[in-house]
Amino acid sequence: MPPLPPITIKSFQRHIRDRYDATDRARGTPATFLWFMEEVGELATALATEAKKDATAVPAGTDESVASRANLEEEFADVLAWLTTLANINAIDLETAVRRKYLEDDGPEGHK
Repeated sequence: MPPLPPITIKSFQRHIRDRYDATDRARGTPATFLWFMEEVGELATALATEAKKDATAVPAGTDESVASRANLEEEFADVLAWLTTLANINAIDLETAVRRKYLEDDGPEGHK
């Protein structure tokens, strides 16, 4: 399989919209937000697992370490996808929002 092209915020948002928009809009913002929060909880659990693994010195490359890392990556991706879904159904262009907040005027208040 050939390598995938680089992804941008805009292209990812378009991909999520193209693939899931009808279902996402039918679910609506309140229910979608609950799914998003569930994924944030799963990410929190994965981060805690990683921290515990680091604290107990689980060797890198072991089955436990590889599985834990794969789960962490998956949870980050899920949180991003559900955040993108929320943006789509609320007519927010994430790339524009990120540019305005963090690139155009990133003064001391930029990252809270």
